[in-house]
Amino acid sequence: MNQLGEQSFDQMKVKIPQERNRAVNDYIRCISRPLVEQVPQLGDFNSWEIVVFKDESPNAFALPGSKIGVHTGILKVAKTDAQLAAVLGHEIGHVQAKHGNERVSTQFGMQLGLVGLSEIMGNKRDMKTQGILLAAMGVATLGVQLPFSRNHESEADEIGLGIMSRAGFDPRESVALWKNMMSTGKGQPPEFLSTHPSNESRIRGLEAKMPEAMKAYQAAQSAGKKPHCQL
Repeated sequence: MNQLGEQSFDQMKVKIPQERNRAVNDYIRCISRPLVEQVPQLGDFNSWEIVVFKDESPNAFALPGSKIGVHTGILKVAKTDAQLAAVLGHEIGHVQAKHGNERVSTQFGMQLGLVGLSEIMGNKRDMKTQGILLAAMGVATLGVQLPFSRNHESEADEIGLGIMSRAGFDPRESVALWKNMMSTGKGQPPEFLSTHPSNESRIRGLEAKMPEAMKAYQAAQSAGKKPHCQL
């Protein structure tokens, strides 16, 4: 998975222009460092490669192999350092939980199952057979692929909330972030057809974990962990 992550990251660096503004890059690194320090099992901060991409989509990601990518468009939504810490903590949470490994295994199993079904039916090309295959693909997507992704997203929300809190970022800003996302005005598909929980669901999940996160945040503050990153 590390090798796949490194290859994907290298491809992105070739295809997507990079933001060279030093202030922007320093800002992203300032936020990333205390977060990465909370997951030492993923490597020392100096081993991480962090790249800011010139892309207006509000996105960021972390990949196996110690890679972090941030789109400049996320800075319009994550308006404070703690809000961006919520985004990056969530993405690092995916790597910590090895969601990429599970996704690859699930996709491989789905493909094998559909290939097996096709072989059982032989080379028939009538409408009934095609309809069964299409239905099977729909069930595989709606019943396995998408809910599995929503579970990953919810788990990464929880892990990321813990990471940012222990790093000294105010966890309440994670809720503010998703309210910002809602205010962008972009519609969402129904939750059962989406790979991500709805913004409202994410906010409820974060608020449910907030008392525990606040305790970790207050302990971090008492220990002198008070990151302050400005752009």
